[in-house]
Order: sequence, then C-alpha cells, then structure tokens
Amino acid sequence: MSRLSIRNINYIYNEGLPFAKQALKDVSLEIEAGEFVGLIGHTGSGKSTLIQHLNGLIQPTSGEILVDGVNYHKEQKKLSILRQKVGLVFQYPEYQLFEETVIKDIAYGPSNLGLSEEEIQYRVREAMEQVGLDIEKVGEKSPFELSGGQKRRVAIAGILAMKPEILVLDEPTAGLDPHGSKEILEEIKSIFEGGDTTIILVSHSMEEIARLATRMVVMDHGQIVMDGKPRDIFKEEEKLIEIGLGVPQVRSAMGRLKDLGLNVNEDCITVEEAVEELYRYWEGNKNV
Repeated sequence: MSRLSIRNINYIYNEGLPFAKQALKDVSLEIEAGEFVGLIGHTGSGKSTLIQHLNGLIQPTSGEILVDGVNYHKEQKKLSILRQKVGLVFQYPEYQLFEETVIKDIAYGPSNLGLSEEEIQYRVREAMEQVGLDIEKVGEKSPFELSGGQKRRVAIAGILAMKPEILVLDEPTAGLDPHGSKEILEEIKSIFEGGDTTIILVSHSMEEIARLATRMVVMDHGQIVMDGKPRDIFKEEEKLIEIGLGVPQVRSAMGRLKDLGLNVNEDCITVEEAVEELYRYWEGNKNV
C-alpha cells in the first residue's frame, strides 16, 4: 500500500483572470498506508478540488503531491501510473457507465493495462465480489437494467478492478435511498477491512464518518482546520457548528440526556454505541 504526501498545495481557478479564485490554500497532509480518512467540509470548502489532485485530474498551482515519495505530476507520461495507484470514484459514478454488459464495463480499465484475458476476468470477478455483485446473475446484464445502488456498485467495481492502492470516494451514497446507502457503506467497510487499500471518503454525513473512518480531516475555505480521530473532533461541537457542520445526531441526543440528569456517557458517536450505553444505564438503574 502507498503513502500519500500532500505538501503546501495551492490551487487557483482561472488564474490570471478577473474571476480567479483560490480554492486551496497551503494544504499539507500526510496519509499513511492503511488509513481510512474521512474528508469533510461544507460546500465550497475545497475537498472536491483537493481529491481531484490526488490522481492527476488537475495540477496544483504550487506545492507537490507524492505517492511513496514520487511526484507523478512532474511528468505527464507518469500520470497513468499515478491513476493505477490512486483510484477516484466520482459522485454519481454510474453516469459514466457505457458498456453493453456489467462485465465489459468493469473490464474496461484493466483491458487498457495490457493484461492477459485471464487476469482481466479474474479482476472483474474479484471486484464484483468486493462490492457484493453476483457475476452469474448480473454479469451479462446491461448496467442500465440495474437499480441505482447496483449501478453505483458496478462503477465502484470498475475502479477496484484496476487494483488501486489508494481508493478515493466522493460522496458514494449521494442520491441513494437508506437501504442502498447502507449496502454501499457496508461494502466500503468490507474493502477496508480486507487490509489492502487505503481509503479516503469524502462525505457530508457525520454519521458515515463516525461509523467508518479511523481519522477525520475537516476543511473550511480551502484549508485544513481540524485533523484527528473522529471521536476527538466531535467533542469540538461548537467549532464544527461555527464552520457550518455539526456532530452525529446520536452524540447530540446523548448530550441532551446528560443535561437532563441521566448519568450516561455522552461520548457516543454511533447508534450501536448509544444502544450499548443506554442498556448499561438501564441495567444499573432498573431497581432504583
């Protein structure tokens, strides 16, 4: 797995024009191999601009991005190597599906790597398993026959088939119903627990970050303003609210129970933690 180093990145849209806008301001970030980073921020905070730098879609105005110590941005011909190492799944990636069948769509990327047919088919099957798609049931179907959640999985599988060492997902549950969102998040969690992929998840949902991320990075006005474990950052509720964000609803609810006089631990950031804590409280007070 690869280590990602972002060093003093600045990016200016329409540089030199009257409508120039600085989207990133001296952003530095070190992401170790095997981390699950939740990248969060309000609209316009710079998070989408930042992730487009990670696989060379846009070039920094200044600063550098290194993958395992190599600056792939320096030479255009090296960007293809970078894009094999860093896989980027856009928001609504199903809009980029175009092949006749699910198998062909997922195989498109690996086919361009000059791999053997045997290796391509192995990667397609493996990627479909990673996202919970049955190759026998849907492999020969048109991707446009599938549900929204299934299309999203096909699109993610197409990136996974390239075997990226770093997987970047931009709002992977956007537009999905609760059931579809839950399924996608479970598959992402499973990919991470497989131990072979560093994940960067861009989300507006504090609940998603609380459930999945081992580290949380908060952006505001093109800068990183908070960086740490989600549980620690969620303690800074006032600061998060000040920049237009918040904390998981369950943490707010536990805080209100604490204010009402219940001796509960308000530092719960997932529903599962809250249920366990309330059960503990009930067991300790049912005979009172």
